[in-house]
Amino acid sequence: MSERKWAVIAIGGNSLIKDKQHQSVEDQYLAAKETAYHIASMIEAGWDVAIGHGNGPQVGFILRRSEIAAKAAGMHEVPLDVCGADSQGAIGYALQQNLNNEFYQRKMKKSVATIVTQVLVDKDDPSFQHPTKPIGGFMDEAEARKREADEGWAIVEDAGRGWRRVVASPIPQKIVELDAVQTLLDNGICAITVGGGGIPVIEDEHGNYLGTAAVIDKDYASSLLAREIKADLFIISTAVEKVYINFNTPDQKALDVMTVSEAKQYMAERHFAKGSMYPKIQAILWYMEAGGKEAIVTDPAHIMDALEGKTGTRIIPG
Repeated sequence: MSERKWAVIAIGGNSLIKDKQHQSVEDQYLAAKETAYHIASMIEAGWDVAIGHGNGPQVGFILRRSEIAAKAAGMHEVPLDVCGADSQGAIGYALQQNLNNEFYQRKMKKSVATIVTQVLVDKDDPSFQHPTKPIGGFMDEAEARKREADEGWAIVEDAGRGWRRVVASPIPQKIVELDAVQTLLDNGICAITVGGGGIPVIEDEHGNYLGTAAVIDKDYASSLLAREIKADLFIISTAVEKVYINFNTPDQKALDVMTVSEAKQYMAERHFAKGSMYPKIQAILWYMEAGGKEAIVTDPAHIMDALEGKTGTRIIPG
């Protein structure tokens, strides 16, 4: 029997929404179908796969519905951690159904399951003192100030568009359901986990987990997963086919291969934007520095070509 190959794939929540004209649940399902096709091809080629995904737009939609329902009909609002759990279930459902259908069409004896996953963060993480991640809809200043006073929200004025709530984005420390994820993978089942970076939880003085209002970067959580299961490969599937330096300038250059030391140099030279490529490269560096063998950044349609060395950006030791 050949040696098993483990891979973690992190796909963006934005990858399920192609543009503003295709935001419906049905549109997202069709986008998930495209991604599932490429992941199924990878599994068919012999990889055992765990899938992490983003949920930024989807959580935003859930929060917005909650806010509208609260104002219009007096319904209770949905806490942020529960919004994360809701999105994990919905996105996981779309991915796992599409993967199951792919397995059936290809006559592959393969199963897939979604785990609603909690991720432990440090309650003393500095980001809780300086929250910066905007969530939910826009408010006028009066409502924002009331929320600040009544509910302890951190609020910011957002470039003249109105006021928004901001929350912390702490570093993930532990995947609570890791044993369950490992059990699935050990039994050949594709696991969808750490959705949206995981549901952020903190630990109280008695060792109990409590949900907290925060957002964990999905690339950071997927990196932690890759490290914990000792994955042979970490793939970040994003909006671009390759990583670029001098992005969006006349000197723009695509990278086919990048060593760890080169990646660190490019980060120091600020080639990667904080809100886009920076966390992806940082997530990969953490994985590589923990003994990771190889990482790839590419878009969903080029996953198989990237595995064959035809495209994408490979990050290797060195």
